[in-house]
Amino acid sequence: MLIDAKQRFANDLHDSSDDEERLIMQTQQGCQTAFAGLYQLHVNKVYGLCLRLTANEAFAQEAAQEVFVQLWQKISSFDGKAKFSTWLHSVTANVAISYMRKQTSWLQKVVSFETDGMPEQAVEQCHGIEGLDKLIVRLPERARLVFVLHAVEGYRHEEIGSMLNMAVGSSKSQYHRARQLLQEWYQNEQQ
Repeated sequence: MLIDAKQRFANDLHDSSDDEERLIMQTQQGCQTAFAGLYQLHVNKVYGLCLRLTANEAFAQEAAQEVFVQLWQKISSFDGKAKFSTWLHSVTANVAISYMRKQTSWLQKVVSFETDGMPEQAVEQCHGIEGLDKLIVRLPERARLVFVLHAVEGYRHEEIGSMLNMAVGSSKSQYHRARQLLQEWYQNEQQ
């Protein structure tokens, strides 16, 4: 009985992988319906990563939309050497970071080197944020970006340094700062 369930699960995974490959090929040929299928498969993951990186629901929605605009424009460059989800993840991280850079005004950069994350009261009003994500979006921007990219998404500090134009040591420092803040906030919530 257990073997049958495992086999069905493996078959479902294989079928969904085949469906995704078919959707990718059709989208590369310009099929908008196939693109809509890819959108449905990946929109929640894309939005989730954008929200973790931006700590702002409106920015996350706009960045996620931009990811799918970029996906439509760049799908022909996807060669299948990596998993599609890995490629899309990279596009999402780059678009979200780029989007955040565009949204930060010159005055904000001059007045404050470090912008805070989402205020605690705003986090409580968000319906889609739970658990650790509620704490992550409260982190200051640079600490949040490094934490999400390293701990959640698995990027190395060298890659993060390159993406965010910061030294590897700064990336490590921001990561440790984020961990300390998250630990402190988590402990306070448990009391």
